[in-house]
Amino acid sequence: MQPDAGVLVAALALPFVAAPLVPVLFRVLGQRVAFFAATVAAGSFGLLATQYGAHGAVQLPWIPSLGVTLTLYVDGLALLIGFLASGVGVLVFTYSYGYMAHEHGHVKYYATLLAFMGSMLGVAFAADLLALFVFWELTSVTSFLLIGHHQREADSQYAARKSMLITVAGGLFMLAGFLVLAFASGDTAAGRTFVLIGTSDSLIANGEAVREALRAAGLFVPALALVAVGAVTKSAQAPFHVWLPNAMEAPTPVSAFLHSATMVKAGVYLVGRFRPLFVPDLPAVPEWTLLLATLGLVSMTITAILAVGATDIKELLAYSTASHLGLIIAGYGLAGAEALELGAETGAFHIFNHAVFKATLFLVAGIVAHEAHTRKISELGGLRKDLPIVAGITGIAALGMAGVPPFNGFWSKELLFETTYYVATANGGWFWLYPAIAVFGSVFTFLYSLKFLSLFFGDRPEALADVDVHRPPLSMLAPPALLAGIAIVAGVVPQVAIDAIVQSAFEASVPVGVEAHSLKLSIPKLFSFTPYLGMSLLTIALGAVAYPFYDRLHAGVRRARAVPYTSPNRYYDSLTEGANDVSRRVAIAVHGGAFRTYAAPLLLATATIALAGYAAAGTISVEGVGALPSAPLALVLGVAVVGALAVARAPSHIAGVLTLSILGFMVAIVYILANAPDLALTQLVIETLVLVIFLLVLDKLPAYYGEIRSRARTVADAALASLVGFTVFATVIIATSAQPDGPIFEYFLARAGVPAEHGPVFADYGGGSNVVNVILVDFRAFDTLGEISVVAMAALSVLTLIGMRAQTDAGVENPEVTEGEEGAAVADGGTPDGSSAGDRNGGDAR
Repeated sequence: MQPDAGVLVAALALPFVAAPLVPVLFRVLGQRVAFFAATVAAGSFGLLATQYGAHGAVQLPWIPSLGVTLTLYVDGLALLIGFLASGVGVLVFTYSYGYMAHEHGHVKYYATLLAFMGSMLGVAFAADLLALFVFWELTSVTSFLLIGHHQREADSQYAARKSMLITVAGGLFMLAGFLVLAFASGDTAAGRTFVLIGTSDSLIANGEAVREALRAAGLFVPALALVAVGAVTKSAQAPFHVWLPNAMEAPTPVSAFLHSATMVKAGVYLVGRFRPLFVPDLPAVPEWTLLLATLGLVSMTITAILAVGATDIKELLAYSTASHLGLIIAGYGLAGAEALELGAETGAFHIFNHAVFKATLFLVAGIVAHEAHTRKISELGGLRKDLPIVAGITGIAALGMAGVPPFNGFWSKELLFETTYYVATANGGWFWLYPAIAVFGSVFTFLYSLKFLSLFFGDRPEALADVDVHRPPLSMLAPPALLAGIAIVAGVVPQVAIDAIVQSAFEASVPVGVEAHSLKLSIPKLFSFTPYLGMSLLTIALGAVAYPFYDRLHAGVRRARAVPYTSPNRYYDSLTEGANDVSRRVAIAVHGGAFRTYAAPLLLATATIALAGYAAAGTISVEGVGALPSAPLALVLGVAVVGALAVARAPSHIAGVLTLSILGFMVAIVYILANAPDLALTQLVIETLVLVIFLLVLDKLPAYYGEIRSRARTVADAALASLVGFTVFATVIIATSAQPDGPIFEYFLARAGVPAEHGPVFADYGGGSNVVNVILVDFRAFDTLGEISVVAMAALSVLTLIGMRAQTDAGVENPEVTEGEEGAAVADGGTPDGSSAGDRNGGDAR
C-alpha cells in the first residue's frame, strides 16, 4: 500500500499546530489541557495507524529552485518510532495531569512537549537529509526547554546547557556527514541527491555506487564517523553519555518520554536507518561493525556500571537508558554475513522492548517521588505494602530490564548474545571479546534492575517512618499499568510484537537486495539449550551471586567516580570552563574599545575569503581589462582619484567628509553619462543628505584626527585598505561580467503592469503603473526587505545607544547631593559633579 501524503503531513503537523493553542486553551481548561494534549497525541497515533502496512515515499516541493523536496517515507522502522512517540505521548500527557498538578509553567510545559513529540515524528518519517537535520535539531531545542523547565534552578540550567551543547554539536558533525554523502552521490549514475531513501535515485537505492564513490574519494570512513558522532551524541553513548543523567532535572513525565520514545531513540533510529547504506552484503566484517558494535558494547558496560553507583532512582534509570541504547547500537552495529539480519533484529526488537519497560519504570519513579517525597535510593524501601499495584507493575518492568525470561527484555538481549556469538565464531580472535563484554555488562544490568525492584521490598527505612504514602491518582496509575500489560504480552507471546511491528522494522535495516527471514520466538525455545541461552543463564547466575555485595560494588563505583580522571563530568566541565576562560581572554584582547581593532580582522578575513573563493572558482578574468574609457568618463574618474587621495590626506573630520562627497558626486555624473538620470538624481539626493547628517554629527566629535606615529601601522593600514579596494573592484568586475541573452528591461516592462486578461488574483504580473516601484516591491522584494531590515536594525542600535547614554548620564548625576555635601566634595579637591580634577585631565586620581 502506498502511503497517503495528506495523512502523513497531518500527523506530523498536528502537534505543531496544537502547541500555539495551549496558552489559549489553558485559560479555559486549566490543568485539564493535559487531556487536550493527550488527544492531539492520540490523533497523530490514529492518523499513523491508517498507514499501517503502507510502504513507500511521498514527495512535496520544498525548495524547487535547488531541486530540494520534502520527502516522507513510511516503512516498519518509521512506523515503530512514530507509534512509540505518539503512543507513549498519549500516556505521558495523561500522566502529567496528576503529576504536574502542583508544578508551575504548565503552558510552556505542554506546548513544548507537543512540539517535542512533533519533532520526533518528523525525524521518524523524514527521508531527505535536509528535513531530517531540521527535525533532528528541533528535538535538541525542545528538549533544552523541557530539561530546563525549572529555569531558576542552577542544576536545571546546567543540565539544559549540557544537553544542548553535546547534542547540537553532534548534530553539526552529522550535517557535515550528510553533505559528504550528497557530494559523493554526485559521482554516481543517479546524480547528486539529498534523498536518503524511498526513490530510485536515493542514496540507499544506489548504496553500492555511493559506497564506491566514497571509497574512491577516501571519504567512506570520514562520512561514517561524522554520521556516527551525530547518532552517539544524541543516544548518549560513551564518552558523550554525561548529559543524560543530568537530564533527570526535567519533570519525570519528560524523563519518561525522553528516555523511552523520543530524543535518545533518534540516535539509534539514525543508526538503523543508515545501516543499509554503510553495510555491504559481504562476508567480511565492515568498518561499520568495528566502530559501532565496539562503541555500543563498551558504552553498554560503562553506563551499566555507573548505574550501580547511582544514588537517585532517576539517575539509575538514566544510566540504564544509556546502557540499553548501547545494546541497540551494538545490535545494529554487528554486521557481516553471519550478523546481517540478526543484528537488525536485535536493534529493532530492543527499541520496542526498551521503550515499553523504560517508560513504565520512569512513570513508577515519578509515583514513588510523588508519594514518598524523595528519590534517594537509601531512603526508599518497603513500598510494596503501600503501593501493591505499583509494586507489581515494577516487577514486570524491572525483570524485563534485567533480561530475565520470559519477560520482554530477555528476548532482545538473547538476540544480542546470539549475534555476538556468531560474529565471534565466524571471525575468532579478538572478536570473542564481543560476547564476553555483552555478558559482563549484562551482569551489572541485572544488578541495578534488582536494586530498583528492591525499593518495594524489605523494611521501610527511617526516612519514610512519618511519610503517608498513599495510592496515586488514576491518571498516574493507568499509564504504567497499560505499559506493563504490553510488556507482559511481549514477554509471554513475543511473536505478537514481532508480527505486529518488529518484523517490518528490522527488514528496513538490512541492505537492499537482501531478503530478510521471518523472526520466530516463543517460550518453548527456552527448553532448547543453545550457547546464547547459556550466556543468558550465566548472566543471571553471576548477577544473583554478586547481588549480596551490591553495597560494596556501589561504594566502589562511587569512589571511582570521585577520582578526577574517572569522573563522568570532569572532561565536559574542564572543556567548558577552559572554553569560557579562553573566551574571556579573547574578549579582553579584542574588545578594547577601538573600532580599528574590530574592523581590521573582519575586513581582512572577508577580503581574503572572497578573493580565495574567486580564485578557486576561476571567476577572475582579465578579459577587457585595459580598455580605454571615453574622455568624459576619464575626466570623471580622474577627479574621483584626486578626491580619494584628498580624503587620505585630509587634516580634519570636516575636510575628510567634504572631500569624500566628491566621490559620491562623481558617481552621479557616471550615471548621467550612462543615460540613467533617475539613478543620478537618487545618488545626488542621498549624497547630499548623508553629507548634511555627517556635518551635524561632526559637531560632537573632535575637530582633528589623531596622529599615527607608527610607520608599521601606517603600512599595514594602507595594505589592508588596498586589499579591500581590490576585493570590491574584483567583485564588481565579476558581478557585471555576465551578459544576459536579451535586455533585462524588456522583461520588467512586459511584466510590471496589469495583464489584459486576468482573474481576481494573479501572481505572474506586478500589477503596477510605475515600473521602478514594481521592481522594488515585487521583482526585488527580498532585496528591498533586506535593505529595510538593515535600516531598522541601525535605527534600533541608535535608539539603544541613546538609551544607554541616558542611563549613564542618570547614573553619573546624583540629584540628592546636598549643598553642604557638594561644597565638601569641592573642598576635597573634587568637582560639583563628583569627578576629581585628575579625572577631568585624564590623570590618575589615586
